[in-house]
Amino acid sequence: MTTDNSRRYEPNLLITGTPGSGKSTTCELLQRRLPEYAYYNISDFAKENDCYEGYDKGRKSHIVDEDKLLDELEPLLRKGKSIVDWHVNDIFPERLIDLVVVLRCDNSILYDRLNKRGYHDSKIQENLDAEIMGVVLQDAVESYQQEIVVELQSDDTEQMEANVERIVEWHKMWMDQHKNGVTNELQGKNKNAQNSGESSSEQEEEEEEDSDTN
Repeated sequence: MTTDNSRRYEPNLLITGTPGSGKSTTCELLQRRLPEYAYYNISDFAKENDCYEGYDKGRKSHIVDEDKLLDELEPLLRKGKSIVDWHVNDIFPERLIDLVVVLRCDNSILYDRLNKRGYHDSKIQENLDAEIMGVVLQDAVESYQQEIVVELQSDDTEQMEANVERIVEWHKMWMDQHKNGVTNELQGKNKNAQNSGESSSEQEEEEEEDSDTN
């Protein structure tokens, strides 16, 4: 028997990247195009819901309790129509994320953005190194199906606006291709479809029809 939140009928979008790569600006522009979507800045969400397990004095930042964070966030993601904004991307359940956008930024621009935020030198260098090594992108491709991960350059407003346009076009395609929504539940190769109201062949088709923003 299905439950009310066993399926979502609009996708969840994860916007990720190194701090300073333009995530919040991109999400703001995106929400203007998708006004019915809920926006979750995870740094703010963790603070508002007290999802902390300590404080890192060296980095001068709170340590997020990921288990508590997911307990609070998962019921919201099961509804679909969510924009998630965080530099960490590998903790979110793959079954609840439909598109992962990894924003990249030129290091000289990234340095200026982080410097304006007042980041101390060691924290700036840590983030520059992460961007050079493509750490966030690597986490994404290791955590999600490659078909739903897209890498976009985010050096200026013009690029951000173009990125948002691509995401909106992807959203339209997703809606056309998933008129019956997608399941929020775990799917195994041998798991039958009774709980989601799908046949096994329909499940396989659903897993294979993810589209990218190209």
